[in-house]
Formats: sequence, C-alpha cells, structure tokens
Amino acid sequence: MKKTIPYLFEESVKKFANNIFLWEKPDDKYIGTTYAEVKKSVYKLASGLIAYGIQKGDNIALIAEGRNDWVISELAILYAGAADVPLSVKLLEAADLKFRLKHSESKMIFVSGKQYKKIREIKNELPKLEKIVLLDPIEKYEEDEIHIENICKKGENYFDDKNISFDDIWQNVEENDVANISYTSGTTADPKGIMLSHRNYTANVDQGSGLFEVLESFITLLILPWDHSFAHTVGIYTIMKNGASLASIKVGKTANETLRNIPINIKEIKPTFLLTVPALAKNFKKNIEKGIREKGAFVEMLFKTAMKLAYDFNGNGWNHAKGIKKLNKALLWIFDKIIFKKVREGFGGNLKFFVGGGALLDVELQKFFYAVGMPMYQGYGLSESSPVISSNNPDEHKFGTSGKIVENLECKICDEKGNSLLKGETGEIVVKGENIMLGYWENETTTKETLKDGWLHTGDLGYFDKDDFLVVLGRFKSLLISGDGEKYSPEGIEEAMVEQSKYIDQVMLYNNQNSYTVGLFVLNKEAIKRFLKEKNINIESEKSFEIVLKLLRDERNEYYKGGKYADMFSERWLPSSFAILDEAFSEQNRMMNSTMKMVRKKITEKYKDRIELMYTTEAKDVFNEKNFNALREVLC
Repeated sequence: MKKTIPYLFEESVKKFANNIFLWEKPDDKYIGTTYAEVKKSVYKLASGLIAYGIQKGDNIALIAEGRNDWVISELAILYAGAADVPLSVKLLEAADLKFRLKHSESKMIFVSGKQYKKIREIKNELPKLEKIVLLDPIEKYEEDEIHIENICKKGENYFDDKNISFDDIWQNVEENDVANISYTSGTTADPKGIMLSHRNYTANVDQGSGLFEVLESFITLLILPWDHSFAHTVGIYTIMKNGASLASIKVGKTANETLRNIPINIKEIKPTFLLTVPALAKNFKKNIEKGIREKGAFVEMLFKTAMKLAYDFNGNGWNHAKGIKKLNKALLWIFDKIIFKKVREGFGGNLKFFVGGGALLDVELQKFFYAVGMPMYQGYGLSESSPVISSNNPDEHKFGTSGKIVENLECKICDEKGNSLLKGETGEIVVKGENIMLGYWENETTTKETLKDGWLHTGDLGYFDKDDFLVVLGRFKSLLISGDGEKYSPEGIEEAMVEQSKYIDQVMLYNNQNSYTVGLFVLNKEAIKRFLKEKNINIESEKSFEIVLKLLRDERNEYYKGGKYADMFSERWLPSSFAILDEAFSEQNRMMNSTMKMVRKKITEKYKDRIELMYTTEAKDVFNEKNFNALREVLC
C-alpha cells in the first residue's frame, strides 16, 4: 500500500467509519461529522475539482479559518492529485498574498467569507488564477467565483462516461508527489515555498506516534493556525491515523471574539491534549494566576504553597519523585484535589498534556503546567522536516530540553565545517530522514544550500546532553557576537526576563561585535500602572518615570552577582543598558512572524538609532531622555 495521505485516510475510514472525525460549532452547540461522512464530502469535492480540469501537478491555494471545510478541501485537493498551498489568515498585506499565489502558480484558491475580499482585490494581478472557490455564500458572484457546493455538483456525474474512474486518479498519487507548498514567513528575504510530499507527512506521523500514544477516544481543539505543518502533522493527520477527533474554534465576527471563544470552546470540547506555542502558554498561565488571585488571599496562599511543593517533587521532570521527595506524594495528592483539580476543570477536566512547538518554551512554563497536572511537553522541529524532529513525551521528559529524537531520523551536531561533534558539544543541528522536505519550490539555489546529501541543515544551534535529550539554543542568525568574536544565543535570557518579571512583556537583546550587550524592552503597561497606584504615585509625574526606570534596572540586576537569578547566565551577555519602547512587537507591525517569533532583522532596522545611542556614554545610563519620552507615551 502506498504511503500517501489519501491511503492514510482510506485506512482510517475502514477502521473508524462511525467515529467522529470533525467537530464544528456552526451555531450554539458542537456537531460531529464521522470519518465516513467526511469521506463522502471529500469524494464529491475532489470529483468536482477534476471536472473543472484540475490534474496531477496543479497547485491550489487555501486560506480560511479552522473548520470542517478546511480539512475536506485539503483532502479533496490531494485526492485530485494536486498540491495544497495553505496560507495564513494573518497575512494582511496584499503584497504578501500576491507573492505566494503568483510564485506557487496556484490555479484555484479556496477561501472563507472573512478572507475573500483580500483575494478579490488582487485577483486581476494573478494571471494563473482561474477560479476562486467560496466556502461561505456571498450575495453576488463574479465570473471567476463559485461556491463550494457548485463545485461538488459539477463532479456528481463526471465519471459516468469516462474511461477512467475516480479511484484510478487518487490511487495514482505517488508518495513523493508534493502534498503542500508551505511558505515561510519571509522575515529575511522573499518567502520560501517548502515542498512537503505525501511521504514526508505520513513518515512524520509514524515517527511522532513512537513518542506519543494517541487513542481513538482522544479529542483535540486545534487552536494553532491550521496552515502550519505542526498543525497539519500533529493536529490533523495524527488524529486521522488513530481514529481520534478534531474540533475547530467557533469563529467570531472579529479576531478578538474568536480569541475569547477559545476558553469557552475548551470547556465544551474537554480536549485530551492541546497543541500550543509560548505566546499561548503564557496567556494560559496568566489567566490561571488571575483566577487564583480573584479567589482571595487564602486560596492564593494555598496555591503558592502547593506549587512550591510540586516544583520540588517534580525536579526537572527526568528526576521527579526521587529519594526523599516521595514523602511529599500524599500531601501533593491532597493539594491536587483541593487546588489543581479546579485549575484543570478550566481546561475541560480531561486534559492529559500539551505539546509545545513553534519556539522554545520557557523552563518556568514547563514547570508550572507540570505542577498543576497538565504537562507541557516541549518539542522541536521545522516546516522543512514536516515538522517534528524531537519531543519530550509522557515516558521521557526533561525541562529545558526539546526531548528525544523521533524514530527513524538521523540527527547529528556539526561544527561550522560540517564535522560531527561529540555529546555535550554545541553546533548546528543536522537531520536526515523520510520526513525531510523535497526542497524549496522554484528555488534551487537555496535548496542546495539547505539540503546537502539528503541532510537538512537546520540553522539551529544545539547539543545532546548526557541523557541524550536534545537541547536547542536558538538560531545561528540570532546569535549575539561579542567584540572578541565569542557567540551566544540570547533566547534563554530573553525568555527568562519576560517570564520572571511581571513588568516586562518582551525583550530583544543585541550585540554585534560590541563591547557590551544592550536590550530593547516592551513593558507590561497595566502591571506598571498597578505598581505605581499601590505606591500612591502620580502616573504622569516625572517622579513616576524615575521610579519605573529604577524598578526595571533592579529587575535586570537580579541576574547579576548578588541577585536572585545570579549565575543563570554569563554577565557579559546581560543588557548593560536598555531602551524602553512605546510599541510592542506584533504581527501587525511585522516584528513578529506568524509563529510568534521575533523578526530580529526588522526590529534591529526599526530601532537602529536607539541601539546605536545605547553605545554612547549618554544613553548607557538608563535614566536618559529617550527612555523618559517612551514612558510618557506608554503610561500617559
């Protein structure tokens, strides 16, 4: 049997025909659709696409919020022999969409009602685009626009008088045919179209299944963007392979309303596991802590006591409940019943674990969720690897690492010359296996730079610890470089400062062959206002600005000798000076990409003058006029 996505789905339908595959909330309650029912919809839509002339080798784009039709559309595209080009709903600039659609030579695009205006505005500049397929009805269709139901009707009798059957077409799809062209965020150059084959995906599903057992009783609410390969492999295809269930978020009238629906939908769906990224994890943690505070001082005291006990009991995950710690098991069981169980009920009460990806999860976040009984297992991967390379899992996990390498994947750590390094030595993470991409669409030069003899050079820095856990340190391109040429990844420091200070929301460190490191700080405006109010200080006074700068300086100094977090990091990489910014890094200003990672190049370009100023005598002192002006903007 071929290891393609259609064959994967066919096998699941045979085994789990009456299981609910997709849950959707069109109105006031969730409605389930079985594997057998999804198959019927896929067949109708795929037949319609073939009737409209779609054939093997064609590319079809898809931009929509997560929903049943998202999965049905992608499967139909693949059954027709075409490749799907999934696009992020967060793409707001016409140029960003136009580049991807033009570069991929997409003949069709499936689009939701909330997204179609973006496409209508640029379609005349896309000569290869023949049809726009609306997932939602609109009042008036233009000549090249059609509703999805009409595509299905077109295919109803298409094969009646043909010499080829529908089965002939989908069974002719090969393992190495392109399934997705997944575009990078384009943070340093034009976006690259990552070609992922059917076998890339099915191989990665098999590899991931060696780390996590997913039962047919499992259900997940897919919170992450569905166009990402992480959501594809772990959120859609792993669910599909195991006969489990996938639910979508109720889409609101606005993006904020959709966000507000997430906690509501979690309680309704009662998921068994959730996929997350650091930005989401931090919001979950903040909401838990806020809920505890609102219950009063006694409950907050109990919670803090329970957390301290759990942190000690759990250790680093790998060494939890060892030795004398076992004596605390009974006491922890009591705390779990009176405190942690209530926290878990906010997530539906059935949540076994989170799987973290997209970026490095802070160790404190991992400790926090492990303590409350909803472990957050950090993984590592790239879209170019479909994407899972490694992950912590229920049987083997260690905080601060990215877990064990998946089965049937070779992984080595290399120096700058490509030589393999020993355990414990830091270098580039390089991998080889069936989950590694075919290459970049229409970009042979970059493909050759990234894929060498079948090995994917990730551009990430890391090492294997003594227990064979992979420790990922960050991107080579984000490294700090001191004046003497020594290099260091800033991400651990940045995450620690954000996690351990309630007054700092975002940090970017900078050092490009300079004598010291500097930092750009985005503040938590509400936390600082609360601090000033508690001190009875007029927020708009000059005195308040001095007090805030002293507060931030003291927070920074906790990492220096004598501070609470001394010895966590080498002092040479800590920010000797910092600039307060009056604008947060976000997707809207293009300083964060769609996976919520900082776009360092953009940030550095925008704040070039502030960075240069921090290397002058005037601004090395944090009590400078630029910081005062920024605080006026932030607080007043």
